Amino acid sequence: MRAFAVIARMKCRPLRHLACNALAAFTIISIPQEIEIGRAENAQVRKQTAELHDPQVTGYITRIGRRLANAAPGAKYPYSFQVADYREINAFSLPGGPVWLNRGVLHAAGNESQVAGVLAHEIAHIAQRHAADQMEKTLLARWTLGMLGAMLGNVGGAGTAQAAGAMVANGVFLKFSRDDEREADRVGLQIMATAGWDPHGMTELFEVLRREARRDPNAVDVFFSTHPSPEDRIASLTDAAAHLRRSAATARQAVRDTKEFRAVKARVLRLPPPRTMPTSMR
Repeated sequence: MRAFAVIARMKCRPLRHLACNALAAFTIISIPQEIEIGRAENAQVRKQTAELHDPQVTGYITRIGRRLANAAPGAKYPYSFQVADYREINAFSLPGGPVWLNRGVLHAAGNESQVAGVLAHEIAHIAQRHAADQMEKTLLARWTLGMLGAMLGNVGGAGTAQAAGAMVANGVFLKFSRDDEREADRVGLQIMATAGWDPHGMTELFEVLRREARRDPNAVDVFFSTHPSPEDRIASLTDAAAHLRRSAATARQAVRDTKEFRAVKARVLRLPPPRTMPTSMR
């Protein structure tokens, strides 16, 4: 279990030695608190999101997600997977386990490894605790140590929920730094390869995004508002994916496509057209 301490991002020189020792022992956000925050915020997201309630589609995405999550590093979070009934190509994760995939990803993807690439990237954000990092930085910038202790002292307390709600409202969980995105790409590729999917699927999905940006810009605007441009990532992802495929760990035949993917894609294309994401969620 990895815990964040205030001292990790503070200079001790202005402080007395004993004060530094006290700060070093002060934990900001524990993994149980991170999980509790994610559960609370996922409940709020569900109230605001047009969720796709189709057992065949959601069951398929959950099976892929769980297999990928089993290959993820770090804490064993209670990962969950939901499909939003929106046409835009997008996905996002919340602290401690929840992952959302827009139906537009299934419409645009050409094979299963591309869908796995999107999910692996979001799982990597959770596994690397990127949202916890964002929360910690925001909390440190806004509150004193005493206030932080009162707010985060009890898992599931009202203070924790209030802090999380404020940060979700400000988009803290939805926009990661370029370094976070690069790490999620790198770790996501490794998760894909370990779980048995062709890591080139992640690169192919970015090629799809580039194509869709020319054909239907509105379908990818949301993705580009929360993720770096594919142009900055395709080359490095291509090299990394090729290296993983050559490695001994991924020497077995990697999955690119399945009959189940084709059946699910055919099903979502037969469903009533997906909605357009509301402006408030962009």
